[in-house]
Amino acid sequence: MTKKTAHQIDAEAAGWAARIDRGPLELPEEQVFHAWLHQDARCAGAYARMRALALTTERARALGPDFDPAAFAPAPFMARRTVLRVGGALAAAGLIAVTGTWAALRHRGRFSTGKGETKVIALKDGSVVTLNTASEIQVNYSDTLRSVELIGGEALFDVAKNKVRPFVVAAGDTSVRVVGTSFTVRHLDATPVQVLVREGIVEVFKPATGAVPVRITANNMAVASFDSDSTIAATPVPAAQVHRQLAWQNGQLAFEGETLAQAVQEFSRYSDTKIVVDDPALSREEIAGLFNATDPVGFAQTIAISLNAHARIGEGEVRLTR
Repeated sequence: MTKKTAHQIDAEAAGWAARIDRGPLELPEEQVFHAWLHQDARCAGAYARMRALALTTERARALGPDFDPAAFAPAPFMARRTVLRVGGALAAAGLIAVTGTWAALRHRGRFSTGKGETKVIALKDGSVVTLNTASEIQVNYSDTLRSVELIGGEALFDVAKNKVRPFVVAAGDTSVRVVGTSFTVRHLDATPVQVLVREGIVEVFKPATGAVPVRITANNMAVASFDSDSTIAATPVPAAQVHRQLAWQNGQLAFEGETLAQAVQEFSRYSDTKIVVDDPALSREEIAGLFNATDPVGFAQTIAISLNAHARIGEGEVRLTR
């Protein structure tokens, strides 16, 4: 048999990605698909790239159609990421700096990221999970259920449609059930579980309580209470804010009206370099801008200029004072 070229494999992978995006495969098609995956060691990686590339293209408007470049000019001290092109298929894949990695075509296993790192995981059903910084998931698919546990951190789930095989994410005592949609789940220490829906509809519930699930639609956020009751509060989120909250896919953090203290807390998730603010009044100042998530020093220097403060760089920290 003549060995296929990389171009041929990429073309076939794109065809399978498009087919699976339209809905679950029938058994004969699934058998052909799995046979194709195993006929060449390059097929699995090619399919993962094409599937994630399609999802990244859909998410390319990371800051929304009403994003104002003037209001969110990149910080002057922000380091620019180098975008690697691998055969043209990985352009703008949304990985943080050069620390983002891939895991392809899995139906079970544990995946994690370090601080300042992301990972794109392409699952065998066509779904794609993007892990944010310092996050961990456990994937366990069965014939009737697609189950993922978010052990900690934050993840974006782009779920392939399959009405007979629900996709369920468990995060602590809270679960999210979907058929096919796009949403994030944030499960951090000492904070309520947050579910942000970008597309489609999800059901958020606490299995132990037996309460009726709360349906959350696009551009809404659900927050699950800490206590043992079934309280799940849903609030609308402007589309532009949804896109800003997904800026981490591109290695960036976007702020509009958050306090400096809130921004400092968010930066602490991405880097071991601490930002210390000595002045309580300075901590309460509101900020706006688009910043490199793994560059706390550049952020602090930019904020110092805009807030008439001083940034002093020390060992393992940058201190903001007035």
